[in-house]
Amino acid sequence: MVRAMQNTPLLTDRDALLRQRGRADRANGLFLQHAAADDVQDRLSLVKRDFTSIAIVTAFPDVWQDRFPQAHIVDDREVLDLTPGAHDLVIHALCLHWANDPVGQLIQCRHALQNDGLLMAVSFGGQTLHELRAALAQAESEITGGLAPRVLPMGEIRDLGALLQRAGLALPVADSVPLTVHYDSALHLMRDLRAMGEGNALAARHRRFWRRDVLMRACNLYAETFAKDGRITATFEMIFLAGWAPDDSQPKPLRPGSAAQRLADALGTAETKLPE
Repeated sequence: MVRAMQNTPLLTDRDALLRQRGRADRANGLFLQHAAADDVQDRLSLVKRDFTSIAIVTAFPDVWQDRFPQAHIVDDREVLDLTPGAHDLVIHALCLHWANDPVGQLIQCRHALQNDGLLMAVSFGGQTLHELRAALAQAESEITGGLAPRVLPMGEIRDLGALLQRAGLALPVADSVPLTVHYDSALHLMRDLRAMGEGNALAARHRRFWRRDVLMRACNLYAETFAKDGRITATFEMIFLAGWAPDDSQPKPLRPGSAAQRLADALGTAETKLPE
């Protein structure tokens, strides 16, 4: 898996990402990490299972270990520190969007599960920061005539859900939770992204400083297009993925043609045959 990646252009500059995370405001900037952890806890409370061997893949262990004190904490590097078949629950905790090989991450998590073990992953989705992306793209297009990689591209729910099947997980489920956050200005949003450790760590990013005219134009466009009651809005879409390691005890789809009742009878309607 890692060998195959060597021939693929990298999305993320890992060194830059670690620097961004090192400057994160762990006291006040990780509110989305806390929101994701709270949501994962709520979802697990609905699963009628006592999990006794938990692993969590995360860049911010303090947030998650507070809620799962007995969990094995794993850094989100390309090769995960997971033992095959060792866990009945693996949580990939809001860092999949930075993975250079997201399906490889999920495959490693799948191999770490016992039979009928659960993988739950939460990642930012494609609607995240769409307002900032649009404002930056228009500002740069107007002033420089081009576009620079400024905001991480993130997967849509259908694409991320398909990764569960590619990773060999059964009973896959994906759903989206959009969160709207209000800021005084686009500059305050960008400051908050740095506090989250979610600044620009793209491998293809420009290394030079922002042009002031581009930045100011982007801020003005953002305010003109996405302001409400004097404040701008920013969308963060969290996508939650769940899938189970295959096991013979799990429900199986019925064989085609094995239905015991006609659909028309169940719906109380007359069946109309199609013409030959």
